[in-house]
Amino acid sequence: MLLAAGLGTRMRPLTDDRPKPLVMAGGKTLLDHNLDQLVEAGIEHVVVNVHYLADQLEAHCARRAKPKIRISDERATLLDSGGGVKKALPMLGKGPFFCLNADTIWLNGPQPNLKRMMVHFDPDRMDILLMVAPTVTTIGWGNRGDFRMLQDGRLERAGRHEVVPFAYCGVAILKPELFANRPEVFSLNRLFDEAQEAGRLHGLRLDGLFMHVGTPEALAEAEAALRLRVF
Repeated sequence: MLLAAGLGTRMRPLTDDRPKPLVMAGGKTLLDHNLDQLVEAGIEHVVVNVHYLADQLEAHCARRAKPKIRISDERATLLDSGGGVKKALPMLGKGPFFCLNADTIWLNGPQPNLKRMMVHFDPDRMDILLMVAPTVTTIGWGNRGDFRMLQDGRLERAGRHEVVPFAYCGVAILKPELFANRPEVFSLNRLFDEAQEAGRLHGLRLDGLFMHVGTPEALAEAEAALRLRVF
């Protein structure tokens, strides 16, 4: 699942005439950076949700040969991250699946990180596995971090006014049963919080470099890093 239905308000004026996932970085769109990562990991079927300037996203997806893309249409109502996934569940199958934000970039180390996540995910111990990266090496990161990681790999959110070392990279493995009996509109953060409460929210540290592309200024930093290709 590729979440591409956001409004991209913090990326204006670049998103005045295009959806944020179609903003260019390093010679290709943010959307294609993520789709290419999925293809490299062997993922053949992807659902992309659309809302803002949806026709542009649909046309762009139709031009790709791989992966096979189905569109989840949210033109009528924006459903937030969790609601968007819930609407798309009939197209996602019955097993755990990747869920990616369509506006992030990362460079891999020796092994593709999505393949590392597949190997690491243990459904007996985990309801959710998140890819996380050290905030100190993340490009475009401007806050106090999202999570701390315990020795067994479980994640805990930052407390109020607390600084923690890991940023969420916008990549998760989720179980479809987590979406049962949910409202039409809700955030994935609700699922993260519940999984943490149950001791079943885990993280895997990114091997490579994560770029948080949230603003035009962060985009410029990401493009500089992509030119250097330090990883």
